[in-house]
Amino acid sequence: MNLPVLIALSAIKILIVLVVLLTLVAYTVLMERKVLGFIQLRYGPNRVGPWGLLQPLADLVKLLFKEDFTPPMVNKVLFVMAPIITAVTAFLPFAVIPFAKDMFPPQITIYGQTFDLTAAGLNQGVIADINVGLLYVFAMGSLAVYGAVLGGWASNSKYSLLGGLRLSAQMVSYELALGLSVIGVLMLAGSLSLVKIVEAQKDMWFIVYQPLGFVLFLTAAFAECARTPFDLIECENELVAGYQTEYSSMKWALFMMGEYAHIIVASALITTLFLGGWQGPILPPVVWFMGKTFALVFCFIWVRGTFPRFRFDQLMYLGWKVMLPLALLNIMVTGAVMLLI
Repeated sequence: MNLPVLIALSAIKILIVLVVLLTLVAYTVLMERKVLGFIQLRYGPNRVGPWGLLQPLADLVKLLFKEDFTPPMVNKVLFVMAPIITAVTAFLPFAVIPFAKDMFPPQITIYGQTFDLTAAGLNQGVIADINVGLLYVFAMGSLAVYGAVLGGWASNSKYSLLGGLRLSAQMVSYELALGLSVIGVLMLAGSLSLVKIVEAQKDMWFIVYQPLGFVLFLTAAFAECARTPFDLIECENELVAGYQTEYSSMKWALFMMGEYAHIIVASALITTLFLGGWQGPILPPVVWFMGKTFALVFCFIWVRGTFPRFRFDQLMYLGWKVMLPLALLNIMVTGAVMLLI
Protein backbone atom coordinates (compact mmCIF):
# COMPACT_ATOMS: atom_id res chain seq x y z
CA MET A 1 0.00 0.00 0.00
CA ASN A 2 1.49 3.31 -1.09
CA LEU A 3 2.05 6.10 1.42
CA PRO A 4 -0.66 8.59 0.27
CA VAL A 5 -3.36 5.91 0.44
CA LEU A 6 -2.12 4.76 3.85
CA ILE A 7 -2.23 8.33 5.18
CA ALA A 8 -5.71 8.91 3.70
CA LEU A 9 -7.15 5.69 5.17
CA SER A 10 -5.54 6.39 8.56
CA ALA A 11 -7.04 9.89 8.54
CA ILE A 12 -10.50 8.47 7.75
CA LYS A 13 -10.17 5.99 10.63
CA ILE A 14 -9.11 8.78 13.01
CA LEU A 15 -12.01 10.95 11.83
CA ILE A 16 -14.54 8.15 12.43
CA VAL A 17 -13.24 7.55 15.97
CA LEU A 18 -13.17 11.30 16.71
CA VAL A 19 -16.75 11.88 15.52
CA VAL A 20 -18.01 8.94 17.58
CA LEU A 21 -16.06 10.17 20.60
CA LEU A 22 -17.39 13.74 20.37
CA THR A 23 -20.92 12.35 20.12
CA LEU A 24 -20.35 10.16 23.18
CA VAL A 25 -19.01 13.12 25.15
CA ALA A 26 -22.10 15.18 24.30
CA TYR A 27 -24.48 12.41 25.29
CA THR A 28 -22.52 11.61 28.46
CA VAL A 29 -23.52 15.09 29.64
CA LEU A 30 -27.16 14.27 28.87
CA MET A 31 -26.78 10.91 30.59
CA GLU A 32 -25.47 12.62 33.72
CA ARG A 33 -28.32 15.13 33.78
CA LYS A 34 -30.88 12.35 33.34
CA VAL A 35 -29.36 10.04 35.97
CA LEU A 36 -28.95 12.84 38.51
CA GLY A 37 -32.55 13.87 37.83
CA PHE A 38 -33.68 10.30 38.53
CA ILE A 39 -31.62 10.16 41.76
CA GLN A 40 -33.07 13.51 42.90
CA LEU A 41 -36.66 12.60 41.91
CA ARG A 42 -36.98 15.08 39.05
CA TYR A 43 -37.28 14.76 35.28
CA GLY A 44 -34.06 16.19 33.88
CA PRO A 45 -33.99 17.50 30.27
CA ASN A 46 -37.15 16.40 28.45
CA ARG A 47 -38.20 19.28 26.20
CA VAL A 48 -35.82 19.29 23.21
CA GLY A 49 -36.63 16.31 21.01
CA PRO A 50 -38.17 13.01 22.14
CA TRP A 51 -37.19 12.31 25.77
CA GLY A 52 -34.79 15.26 25.57
CA LEU A 53 -32.41 13.46 23.18
CA LEU A 54 -31.64 16.63 21.21
CA GLN A 55 -30.62 18.58 24.32
CA PRO A 56 -26.86 18.29 23.52
CA LEU A 57 -27.49 19.92 20.13
CA ALA A 58 -29.41 22.76 21.79
CA ASP A 59 -26.58 23.23 24.30
CA LEU A 60 -24.06 23.41 21.44
CA VAL A 61 -26.06 26.09 19.62
CA LYS A 62 -26.39 28.10 22.84
CA LEU A 63 -22.67 27.95 23.59
CA LEU A 64 -21.70 28.84 20.01
CA PHE A 65 -23.76 32.03 20.07
CA LYS A 66 -23.20 33.00 23.70
CA GLU A 67 -21.06 36.10 24.32
CA ASP A 68 -17.38 35.23 24.65
CA PHE A 69 -16.28 37.59 27.41
CA THR A 70 -12.61 37.97 28.33
CA PRO A 71 -12.07 39.81 31.63
CA PRO A 72 -9.59 42.69 31.69
CA MET A 73 -6.08 42.21 33.09
CA VAL A 74 -5.86 38.52 32.13
CA ASN A 75 -2.94 36.92 30.34
CA LYS A 76 -4.78 36.59 27.04
CA VAL A 77 -2.50 34.03 25.38
CA LEU A 78 -2.57 31.59 28.30
CA PHE A 79 -6.23 32.37 28.98
CA VAL A 80 -7.11 31.14 25.47
CA MET A 81 -4.62 28.26 25.41
CA ALA A 82 -5.71 26.71 28.73
CA PRO A 83 -9.07 25.25 27.60
CA ILE A 84 -7.50 24.08 24.33
CA ILE A 85 -4.80 22.18 26.24
CA THR A 86 -7.43 20.59 28.48
CA ALA A 87 -9.59 19.42 25.58
CA VAL A 88 -6.75 18.18 23.35
CA THR A 89 -4.97 16.20 26.08
CA ALA A 90 -8.30 14.59 27.01
CA PHE A 91 -8.86 13.24 23.49
CA LEU A 92 -5.30 12.12 22.67
CA PRO A 93 -5.32 8.97 24.89
CA PHE A 94 -7.99 7.42 22.67
CA ALA A 95 -5.28 6.90 20.04
CA VAL A 96 -4.00 3.82 21.91
CA ILE A 97 -7.09 2.47 23.71
CA PRO A 98 -8.33 -0.66 21.89
CA PHE A 99 -12.11 -0.88 21.53
CA ALA A 100 -12.39 -4.10 19.48
CA LYS A 101 -10.24 -6.86 18.02
CA ASP A 102 -10.97 -6.39 14.29
CA MET A 103 -13.36 -3.48 13.94
CA PHE A 104 -12.95 -2.69 10.24
CA PRO A 105 -13.09 -4.96 7.13
CA PRO A 106 -9.81 -6.71 6.17
CA GLN A 107 -9.95 -5.37 2.62
CA ILE A 108 -11.61 -2.50 0.78
CA THR A 109 -11.95 -1.75 -2.93
CA ILE A 110 -11.63 1.80 -4.25
CA TYR A 111 -12.09 2.45 -7.98
CA GLY A 112 -11.45 -1.19 -8.76
CA GLN A 113 -8.24 -1.37 -6.69
CA THR A 114 -8.20 -3.58 -3.59
CA PHE A 115 -6.32 -2.49 -0.50
CA ASP A 116 -5.32 -4.90 2.28
CA LEU A 117 -6.14 -3.17 5.58
CA THR A 118 -4.89 -6.12 7.64
CA ALA A 119 -1.32 -5.80 6.38
CA ALA A 120 -1.32 -2.09 7.26
CA GLY A 121 -2.95 -2.71 10.65
CA LEU A 122 -5.89 -0.44 9.74
CA ASN A 123 -8.59 -3.03 10.42
CA GLN A 124 -7.77 -3.17 14.15
CA GLY A 125 -10.09 -1.58 16.68
CA VAL A 126 -7.37 0.80 17.82
CA ILE A 127 -5.82 3.78 16.07
CA ALA A 128 -2.23 2.94 17.08
CA ASP A 129 -1.06 -0.19 18.91
CA ILE A 130 2.25 0.94 20.40
CA ASN A 131 4.46 -1.00 22.81
CA VAL A 132 4.26 1.73 25.47
CA GLY A 133 0.55 2.50 25.15
CA LEU A 134 -0.07 2.73 28.89
CA LEU A 135 2.83 5.15 29.38
CA TYR A 136 1.41 7.28 26.56
CA VAL A 137 -1.99 7.45 28.30
CA PHE A 138 -0.39 8.46 31.61
CA ALA A 139 1.75 11.07 29.85
CA MET A 140 -1.29 12.70 28.23
CA GLY A 141 -3.16 12.60 31.53
CA SER A 142 -0.25 14.33 33.26
CA LEU A 143 -0.19 17.10 30.65
CA ALA A 144 -3.89 17.79 31.20
CA VAL A 145 -3.16 19.44 34.54
CA TYR A 146 -1.42 22.30 32.74
CA GLY A 147 -4.69 23.43 31.15
CA ALA A 148 -6.46 23.96 34.46
CA VAL A 149 -3.41 25.38 36.26
CA LEU A 150 -2.66 27.85 33.47
CA GLY A 151 -6.35 28.77 33.25
CA GLY A 152 -6.45 29.49 36.97
CA TRP A 153 -3.27 31.55 36.90
CA ALA A 154 -4.05 33.47 33.67
CA SER A 155 -7.55 34.48 34.88
CA ASN A 156 -6.15 37.03 37.36
CA SER A 157 -8.70 35.90 39.96
CA LYS A 158 -8.00 34.58 43.44
CA TYR A 159 -10.78 31.99 43.14
CA SER A 160 -9.40 30.67 39.85
CA LEU A 161 -5.83 30.66 41.18
CA LEU A 162 -6.79 28.69 44.29
CA GLY A 163 -8.69 26.18 42.14
CA GLY A 164 -5.65 25.70 39.91
CA LEU A 165 -3.32 25.26 42.89
CA ARG A 166 -5.66 22.72 44.46
CA LEU A 167 -5.75 20.80 41.19
CA SER A 168 -1.96 20.64 40.91
CA ALA A 169 -1.65 19.32 44.49
CA GLN A 170 -4.46 16.82 43.92
CA MET A 171 -3.00 15.50 40.66
CA VAL A 172 0.48 15.03 42.15
CA SER A 173 -0.99 13.15 45.10
CA TYR A 174 -3.19 10.77 43.15
CA GLU A 175 -1.14 10.18 40.01
CA LEU A 176 1.38 8.33 42.18
CA ALA A 177 -1.26 5.93 43.51
CA LEU A 178 -2.80 5.68 40.03
CA GLY A 179 0.48 4.60 38.47
CA LEU A 180 1.43 2.17 41.23
CA SER A 181 -2.02 0.52 41.22
CA VAL A 182 -1.48 -0.82 37.67
CA ILE A 183 1.97 -2.34 38.32
CA GLY A 184 0.30 -5.62 39.27
CA VAL A 185 -1.54 -5.70 35.94
CA LEU A 186 1.72 -5.07 34.09
CA MET A 187 3.41 -7.88 36.02
CA LEU A 188 0.65 -10.28 35.00
CA ALA A 189 0.44 -9.16 31.36
CA GLY A 190 4.18 -8.65 30.82
CA SER A 191 3.61 -5.73 28.47
CA LEU A 192 2.78 -2.01 28.33
CA SER A 193 0.76 -2.49 25.14
CA LEU A 194 -2.94 -2.10 25.90
CA VAL A 195 -3.82 -4.60 23.15
CA LYS A 196 -1.58 -7.25 24.72
CA ILE A 197 -3.01 -6.49 28.18
CA VAL A 198 -6.51 -7.19 26.85
CA GLU A 199 -5.36 -10.37 25.09
CA ALA A 200 -3.77 -11.58 28.34
CA GLN A 201 -7.26 -11.57 29.91
CA LYS A 202 -8.81 -14.05 27.48
CA ASP A 203 -9.12 -16.70 30.21
CA MET A 204 -9.73 -14.51 33.27
CA TRP A 205 -10.18 -10.77 33.77
CA PHE A 206 -7.49 -9.12 35.86
CA ILE A 207 -10.05 -7.77 38.34
CA VAL A 208 -10.11 -11.33 39.74
CA TYR A 209 -6.35 -11.30 40.34
CA GLN A 210 -6.09 -7.59 41.18
CA PRO A 211 -9.20 -6.58 43.22
CA LEU A 212 -7.21 -4.17 45.38
CA GLY A 213 -5.53 -2.65 42.32
CA PHE A 214 -8.95 -2.18 40.72
CA VAL A 215 -10.37 -0.36 43.77
CA LEU A 216 -7.27 1.84 44.06
CA PHE A 217 -7.25 2.69 40.35
CA LEU A 218 -10.98 3.49 40.34
CA THR A 219 -10.64 5.74 43.40
CA ALA A 220 -7.61 7.52 41.95
CA ALA A 221 -9.48 7.95 38.66
CA PHE A 222 -12.22 9.87 40.49
CA ALA A 223 -9.56 12.20 41.87
CA GLU A 224 -7.76 12.53 38.51
CA CYS A 225 -11.04 13.51 36.84
CA ALA A 226 -11.81 15.87 39.75
CA ARG A 227 -15.20 14.26 40.25
CA THR A 228 -17.26 14.11 43.44
CA PRO A 229 -16.21 13.41 46.16
CA PHE A 230 -12.85 14.82 44.98
CA ASP A 231 -14.10 17.97 43.19
CA LEU A 232 -12.33 20.40 45.54
CA ILE A 233 -10.91 22.33 42.57
CA GLU A 234 -14.32 23.79 41.73
CA CYS A 235 -15.89 23.75 45.17
CA GLU A 236 -18.86 26.10 44.65
CA ASN A 237 -19.31 27.18 48.25
CA GLU A 238 -15.63 28.23 48.47
CA LEU A 239 -14.27 29.03 44.99
CA VAL A 240 -17.35 29.97 42.90
CA ALA A 241 -16.34 27.61 40.06
CA GLY A 242 -12.60 27.27 40.67
CA TYR A 243 -10.17 27.52 37.77
CA GLN A 244 -13.00 28.07 35.24
CA THR A 245 -14.74 30.93 37.08
CA GLU A 246 -13.81 33.59 34.49
CA TYR A 247 -14.56 31.47 31.41
CA SER A 248 -17.67 31.62 29.23
CA SER A 249 -19.02 30.47 25.87
CA MET A 250 -16.89 27.97 23.92
CA LYS A 251 -13.85 28.33 26.17
CA TRP A 252 -15.95 27.06 29.07
CA ALA A 253 -17.37 24.37 26.78
CA LEU A 254 -13.84 23.14 25.98
CA PHE A 255 -13.17 22.71 29.71
CA MET A 256 -16.40 20.73 30.01
CA MET A 257 -15.53 18.60 26.97
CA GLY A 258 -12.17 17.85 28.56
CA GLU A 259 -13.78 16.86 31.86
CA TYR A 260 -16.26 14.44 30.32
CA ALA A 261 -13.70 13.07 27.86
CA HIS A 262 -11.46 12.34 30.87
CA ILE A 263 -14.33 10.38 32.44
CA ILE A 264 -14.72 8.28 29.30
CA VAL A 265 -10.93 7.78 29.05
CA ALA A 266 -10.75 6.67 32.70
CA SER A 267 -13.68 4.27 32.23
CA ALA A 268 -12.24 2.86 29.00
CA LEU A 269 -8.84 2.42 30.65
CA ILE A 270 -10.34 0.58 33.64
CA THR A 271 -12.24 -1.63 31.19
CA THR A 272 -9.02 -2.36 29.31
CA LEU A 273 -6.83 -3.02 32.33
CA PHE A 274 -9.17 -4.89 34.66
CA LEU A 275 -12.40 -5.92 32.89
CA GLY A 276 -11.12 -7.72 29.82
CA GLY A 277 -11.55 -4.92 27.32
CA TRP A 278 -13.57 -6.14 24.35
CA GLN A 279 -13.57 -9.76 25.65
CA GLY A 280 -17.00 -11.34 26.09
CA PRO A 281 -19.27 -14.06 24.67
CA ILE A 282 -21.93 -13.85 21.93
CA LEU A 283 -22.11 -10.06 21.50
CA PRO A 284 -19.73 -8.19 19.15
CA PRO A 285 -16.48 -7.06 20.85
CA VAL A 286 -17.22 -3.34 20.44
CA VAL A 287 -20.57 -3.83 22.20
CA TRP A 288 -18.84 -5.47 25.16
CA PHE A 289 -16.30 -2.66 25.33
CA MET A 290 -18.91 0.10 25.17
CA GLY A 291 -21.16 -1.67 27.68
CA LYS A 292 -18.39 -2.03 30.27
CA THR A 293 -17.15 1.52 29.68
CA PHE A 294 -20.54 3.15 30.13
CA ALA A 295 -21.32 1.00 33.15
CA LEU A 296 -18.29 2.68 34.72
CA VAL A 297 -19.39 6.11 33.45
CA PHE A 298 -22.69 5.45 35.22
CA CYS A 299 -20.67 4.68 38.37
CA PHE A 300 -19.00 8.12 38.13
CA ILE A 301 -22.42 9.76 37.87
CA TRP A 302 -23.95 7.60 40.60
CA VAL A 303 -21.19 8.56 43.05
CA ARG A 304 -21.70 12.25 42.24
CA GLY A 305 -25.37 11.98 43.16
CA THR A 306 -24.68 10.00 46.33
CA PHE A 307 -21.61 11.23 48.26
CA PRO A 308 -20.61 14.67 49.58
CA ARG A 309 -17.16 16.04 48.83
CA PHE A 310 -14.20 15.59 51.19
CA ARG A 311 -12.34 18.35 52.96
CA PHE A 312 -9.01 19.08 51.35
CA ASP A 313 -7.00 17.67 54.27
CA GLN A 314 -9.03 14.44 54.00
CA LEU A 315 -8.25 14.33 50.29
CA MET A 316 -4.50 14.57 50.93
CA TYR A 317 -4.65 12.08 53.82
CA LEU A 318 -6.40 9.46 51.67
CA GLY A 319 -3.96 9.87 48.80
CA TRP A 320 -0.67 9.82 50.75
CA LYS A 321 -1.39 7.78 53.89
CA VAL A 322 -3.95 5.24 52.68
CA MET A 323 -3.80 4.67 48.94
CA LEU A 324 -0.03 4.93 48.46
CA PRO A 325 0.82 2.27 51.11
CA LEU A 326 -1.95 0.00 49.80
CA ALA A 327 -0.64 0.33 46.23
CA LEU A 328 2.87 -0.65 47.38
CA LEU A 329 1.40 -3.56 49.36
CA ASN A 330 -0.47 -4.73 46.27
CA ILE A 331 2.79 -4.78 44.27
CA MET A 332 4.60 -6.81 46.94
CA VAL A 333 1.77 -9.34 47.33
CA THR A 334 1.46 -9.75 43.55
CA GLY A 335 5.21 -10.33 43.24
CA ALA A 336 5.25 -12.84 46.10
CA VAL A 337 2.32 -14.82 44.65
CA MET A 338 3.91 -14.90 41.18
CA LEU A 339 7.18 -16.20 42.67
CA LEU A 340 5.39 -18.91 44.64
CA ILE A 341 3.23 -20.02 41.71
